[in-house]
Amino acid sequence: MKRDSTAQTLLVAAMLCVVCSVIVAGAAVGLRPLQDANKRLDKKKNVLIAGGLISEGQAVSQQEIDEKFTQKIHSVLIDLKTGQPVDSTVVNPETYDQRTAAADPKQNQPIPRSADLAGIKRREKYAFVYEVVDTGGEVKQLVLPINGKGLWSTLYGFLALDADGSTVRGITFYEHGETAGLGAEVDNPKWKAIWPGKQVFDETGKIRLEVIKGSVLPSSPNVQYEVDGISGATITSKGVSNLIHYWLGPDAFGPFLDHLRQREDGSPDA
Repeated sequence: MKRDSTAQTLLVAAMLCVVCSVIVAGAAVGLRPLQDANKRLDKKKNVLIAGGLISEGQAVSQQEIDEKFTQKIHSVLIDLKTGQPVDSTVVNPETYDQRTAAADPKQNQPIPRSADLAGIKRREKYAFVYEVVDTGGEVKQLVLPINGKGLWSTLYGFLALDADGSTVRGITFYEHGETAGLGAEVDNPKWKAIWPGKQVFDETGKIRLEVIKGSVLPSSPNVQYEVDGISGATITSKGVSNLIHYWLGPDAFGPFLDHLRQREDGSPDA
């Protein structure tokens, strides 16, 4: 075969493709454990940020994140249908991956279109509640995982509530693909700083918390339920409102929060 022939050129190109494919595949497989570890670490960090245990942008080591998470966070796996903790003989919380379950037809369930406020179509059957505890073990806050459609992407984040399950303590989004400078402002610390102190439910138990269009007027009768909209990102803002209404509603964490309020009121927990 001539060195400069078409066949020789195609053979060399094919061999290069095979070698490069093997290298890329090997690197992907070899780096997967590190990537998974980094994802777990990032999730822990964002739970701590939502709960106010570390500051936005604060430089913290992996060891500090792991230690603070172990000391301050108690993870409880909840059956979203009943709102009750899952028996570890049914699902092992140590090995359960909520994101994997959400994408697995064997571990998720379809959401009726009329109830799918977050636009996610299916949701996992079980979800973690992260309890922020003090040195005496008393629960001071709850950090709930939330997700839903924005304009271009699914937003993944955490919403922190007081132990009463009604007052917002913080919010953070750790993954999304919204437009930089517009919908991506869900990551802006100034916008997230508006959330603490807002109320989720009114006196009847109806979810009232929402991101409005424009700025909240101090004279608004609903000021305790309203958060400033993101300028130029109406759909993303609406998406945040929708995902909060879904995840705190009857098809997600609603039953869990109902049990919590019953315990707070001293009522029998059915």
